[in-house]
Amino acid sequence: MTHTAKGTFDVKIEPDGTPDEGEGSTLGTFLLTKRYHGPLNAESHGHMISAASTAEKHSAAYAAVERLTGSLDGRSGSFALVHRGIMSPGGRELRIAIVPDSGTGELKGISGTLDIDITPDRTHHYVLEYTLPGGDVH
Repeated sequence: MTHTAKGTFDVKIEPDGTPDEGEGSTLGTFLLTKRYHGPLNAESHGHMISAASTAEKHSAAYAAVERLTGSLDGRSGSFALVHRGIMSPGGRELRIAIVPDSGTGELKGISGTLDIDITPDRTHHYVLEYTLPGGDVH
């Protein structure tokens, strides 16, 4: 059975090194710190790499991994997420998935995807669609 958890999160992104500015793009590395609120009550730490076009300020791509530790619908444990994002003036494509077999504690065996929406006031919202072995959540 698939479950849905919705809430907000705060994010802090810090540069992790000097940007690599080259012809056509700038490459960067960053440290991520997040705090999830709602049914997903967790802290996360992660790493992100990015490439931004030097010709078009709205064109970029990133990949990231993060590990969340806390609780989900009353179950304690941790799991990792992997991100892949591409942005251009024509739109964006974002895929975030739970890393297979990364769940621990009561979240062992978790699988699913996470969607992010950022409102005009810069509030970050998440929707986590997930399954756990053993059926129902607490």
